[in-house]
Amino acid sequence: MIASTRDKDVVVIELQREDRRNALNLELCDAIRRAADEAVDDGARVLVITGKGSAFCSGADLGGVYGSDFLTALYGMLHHLTQLPVPIIAAVNGPAIGAGTQLAMACDLRVVDDKAKFAVPVVRNAMAVDAWTIRTLEKLAGTGRARRLLLAGESLDRKEALECGLADAHGALKYAIAWAHELAALAPLTIAHNKRVLNDVYEDDAAIEKGFHAVWESADVQEAAQARLEKRAPVFEGR
Repeated sequence: MIASTRDKDVVVIELQREDRRNALNLELCDAIRRAADEAVDDGARVLVITGKGSAFCSGADLGGVYGSDFLTALYGMLHHLTQLPVPIIAAVNGPAIGAGTQLAMACDLRVVDDKAKFAVPVVRNAMAVDAWTIRTLEKLAGTGRARRLLLAGESLDRKEALECGLADAHGALKYAIAWAHELAALAPLTIAHNKRVLNDVYEDDAAIEKGFHAVWESADVQEAAQARLEKRAPVFEGR
């Protein structure tokens, strides 16, 4: 259902329900969350999430049960990813439909291949997404395109997703992993602080303030200064 592979500071989490086009059920939602937590606990600096086969994620499993347990697992996983202190790249290797688009949006950056497509067709199946999904889609894709997806049930292809900002780069998984290694060399505490604020996690202003000062008081700040003097690349340790 999930495969995690590590290359130095980067962990790739691959959804492996190829027969269901990587559709999300309760078990897969829990598996994604566990795999992400395990990778972070093991010291990974960047995560890459992708799908096996021709689809990134075709959405919620239509053969599954849409009960409160599934919704709790789905939204718990999505919101949890936004709160992890490391950047997450979605390598969107094909259609990301419904919950697949939500999963891509829960990541911090999105790399799309030629077959990538985004859609949130809740108006076609009489379902609903939470306010976080609607507001995040509007923030990333713009009001006009968000309305087309959410009110008219339309979709965005790779080209339009790149044009509007829903996608950040064009490439396959190999490109996403290479980008992840570049991010892994950057200052971890700064990334964690910036991600917290970018994702509007304002419930705990004290934690944000603490994170801000932790960056300025870190050994990494001194390392950056020393590296400039020595005309070399800094080696950040996240402390």
